[in-house]
Amino acid sequence: MPLQLYLLGMLFSIALCVHVVRSGQNMMWLYIILFLSPIGGIVYLIAVVAPQMTGSPAARKAREAARDTLDPTRDYRQAKQMVDDTPTVGARMRFAAAAGELGRWDEAEAAYRAAAQGVHAEDSALAFGLAHSLVELGRYAEARPMLEKLEADNPRTPQTALQLARAYEGLGLIAQAEGLYEHAAARLPGLEGIARQAAFFARTGRKAQAQEALTEIDKRLERTNVRFQKEGRQWRQVAADAVAKAK
Repeated sequence: MPLQLYLLGMLFSIALCVHVVRSGQNMMWLYIILFLSPIGGIVYLIAVVAPQMTGSPAARKAREAARDTLDPTRDYRQAKQMVDDTPTVGARMRFAAAAGELGRWDEAEAAYRAAAQGVHAEDSALAFGLAHSLVELGRYAEARPMLEKLEADNPRTPQTALQLARAYEGLGLIAQAEGLYEHAAARLPGLEGIARQAAFFARTGRKAQAQEALTEIDKRLERTNVRFQKEGRQWRQVAADAVAKAK
């Protein structure tokens, strides 16, 4: 009986490995299936095979989550290849977004600058992307006029308010930053707005207010859909770290 179970397990793993190769999955799955047998095979079934068979939105999300975990640079590589093949504005924007997701803000800045040329020089989406990249790079003085122009030319959005608040804070303009953080925290979806506001309070010597914001984050996190809790916990950590460092 143990020998039969072993042979069945081997056949199971071989069949899954064949599926990995034929369906074009990340080759890392081969190592997971072979060296973590049988758990690795079961994970592959749940994360890849089952979603492919059902085709439901939830199944697709599970497959995408597994893919992103195993191959986090896939979108970046594809977007970069697209720019190399066809350097359109849309391709550059996609690459800039993918680079930003990986924290490669210098590449995102370059891509947004390359896209914002000619008839696209005044495109608000490109201007925001470029300004956001500059904020992430700590180049607040360069980002400030771009964000102020976006505020002047368009209805205020919480995304623009947040980046302008960060630029003002970086330039030491605390009073101007505070109202913008408040605006973003109240309107921005997810927990980034309130987390950054909590960190702002902590950095400006208002630890009690920062702690109140952190308590509110914990309450919201309890009500957050399970799909967004990982991101929510990351923003919660940003706020918690700032509170811990506050005097």
